[in-house]
Amino acid sequence: MSMLKLKPACTDYLWGGERLRAEYGVESDKHPLAEAWVLSCHPDGPSTIVGGPYDGRTLADYIAAEGKAVLGTDCAQFEDFPILTKLIDAKGNLSIQVHPSDEYALEHEHQYGKTEMWYILDCEPGAYLYYGFDHEISKEEFARRIQDNTLTEVLNAAPVHKGDVFFIPSGTLHAICAGILIAEIQQNSNVTYRVYDYGRLGADGKPRALHIDQALAVTRCTPPQPQDFGSHLGQCKYFTVDLHKGEFAETADERSFVSLLFVDGEGTLACGGETMPVKKGDSIFIPAGSGAVTVTGGLTTLVTRV
Repeated sequence: MSMLKLKPACTDYLWGGERLRAEYGVESDKHPLAEAWVLSCHPDGPSTIVGGPYDGRTLADYIAAEGKAVLGTDCAQFEDFPILTKLIDAKGNLSIQVHPSDEYALEHEHQYGKTEMWYILDCEPGAYLYYGFDHEISKEEFARRIQDNTLTEVLNAAPVHKGDVFFIPSGTLHAICAGILIAEIQQNSNVTYRVYDYGRLGADGKPRALHIDQALAVTRCTPPQPQDFGSHLGQCKYFTVDLHKGEFAETADERSFVSLLFVDGEGTLACGGETMPVKKGDSIFIPAGSGAVTVTGGLTTLVTRV
């Protein structure tokens, strides 16, 4: 198979909404529907394959059966599948949080850290998110402001608009705030250190856990740094992301698999002599070495590879 359609695993975090179901065709019995993990080999939420000989099996099962050659030579450096892609519907505020570096996470959590990027799919008027600090502060001030609930006074509250891109290296304090719909491409990690959670209670009726000591250890208390990815939407060791509007052609060569996430419109995908109708919300995995990939129709597409 040269094209694998994926069904996402989903989460029902308390801040989620219903737009992923209503607008992106995500099928789930979870309410609210906060996240759809549309490209995932993570054990906390693996994507499953729709149709073909691997129907109903996970993407991780497919890779194990076919061998790591389907990931491409550029993935040989990684022990695990390197990428996790999500659709996120923030009806409410997410916690103010930070993700550790690989070095810290491997030592303390026995998994990799997390660098990520956000593509703003839609947002309500006046929406914003927290993205680093508005000026540099000391670790001592950071700790004090966590304790006295004044942390947001020194955070960089960044206005957001449809089509904006934010790149969040590990160690960057951040929070998606209410009224934002996001496509998130990140390292394959689920390590999050919450710093502030608005005093909310979890499903068990208890305050959700905070991770203050870990956050103090890994957070850079500085404003975000400008990023230049050239022609790419975002890029790091683990992923390269491009945006296409309308028809385009790509190549899935021997170096890397190609992930296609269609975030608007409908059309047709062709690869390896096969064609497939695709629409907003669809996630397709194309193995390395599959050759020419052609997308036609009025689609907006996020293309991710290593």
